[in-house]
Amino acid sequence: MTLSSGVTHRSKLPDVGTTVFSAIEQLSAQHNAIDLAQGAPNFSCDEALIACVNQAMLAGHNQYAPLTGHPALKEALAEKVKTLYGQTYDVASEILITAGASEGLYAAITGLVHVGDEVIFFEPAFDSYAPVIRLQGATPVALKLNVPQFTIDWDALRAAISPRTRMIIINTPHNPGGQALSAGDLAQLAALTRNSDIIVLSDETYEHLLFDGRQHHGMATHPELAQRSVIVSSFGETFHVTGWRVGYCLAPAALMAEVVKVHQLLRYAADTPMQVAFARWLREPSHYHSPAGFYQQKRDLLASLLQESPFELLPTAGSFFMLASYRHFSEESDSEMVKRLIIEHGVATIPLSPFYSDGTDNRLIRLCFAKDEATLQAGAQALCLLKTR
Repeated sequence: MTLSSGVTHRSKLPDVGTTVFSAIEQLSAQHNAIDLAQGAPNFSCDEALIACVNQAMLAGHNQYAPLTGHPALKEALAEKVKTLYGQTYDVASEILITAGASEGLYAAITGLVHVGDEVIFFEPAFDSYAPVIRLQGATPVALKLNVPQFTIDWDALRAAISPRTRMIIINTPHNPGGQALSAGDLAQLAALTRNSDIIVLSDETYEHLLFDGRQHHGMATHPELAQRSVIVSSFGETFHVTGWRVGYCLAPAALMAEVVKVHQLLRYAADTPMQVAFARWLREPSHYHSPAGFYQQKRDLLASLLQESPFELLPTAGSFFMLASYRHFSEESDSEMVKRLIIEHGVATIPLSPFYSDGTDNRLIRLCFAKDEATLQAGAQALCLLKTR
């Protein structure tokens, strides 16, 4: 590509354009569609949490935080993780506060993956994994989860591991599949990575949004895996403040040292008043225990409202999302179905095929239930009006 100035420009990511989320957002705005697409709450967080941020600002916490994060927040995280998962992380060298989970993922991949390495991940997948891997001169190796259960094919993973495998990316609870790993899954992963130099990068953004009494089986719950894992999570999804962009990483000191090197060049420090507020907020365990029940009620409400729709709903173990199948009544692509729902029925959802590098289309759409009751009712009513063809 030649710019108007005559400078020749060669893109490092020539196939990466506007994300599906942006495209759906634009089309939805044109048609004033009900939003069951965006993975973000449309309701406010607890007013007391906002008050904590205001108090932090008034108390003068408005300058840069320390490089690896506000000490009180790191201490609160260490206490929470030890209590919930049984793993001890050193506050000084094994906990990093990041500008959201996305920055944590980027810093971990950039700091730990080298040119020529291979990184295995599972599709459907969050859309940043593969591009960030490629930016390091490494090769993304995409394995498909079993559909419709969205479970890992452990034989396929075993076959995919090579001497060049540097990292395996795990996502639990899974976006967009809505499923979660079990203790048995962790045992399988530990067995496959034992006696290797493979790093596990575990995206656990929805760690506190598990339903029906399920426990979170993250890497910190398995002592062996914890020693080779970088765990990434976020405060935004748990506390309904996705726009605040504060997350965190947990990792053994040797791995964390490399992640911090990249973090200091990307952001240096996450927003200070929010860190101070979250440090106070985490001291009350009900604040991170209660969202599971809160979102389970929303999941169940949307499912009940869609009983008369033509869609078949897949089970959801955790996250903000449920999947709906339409393969039994339409041969439309998922992108065509989503467009039709926006244009003809005024409701926005997300197609699943963009979560696959090869565009695999299982005739599934993703619905976000992190919405207020009025939005869920209106969105469900619109979906129930869909006529099968």
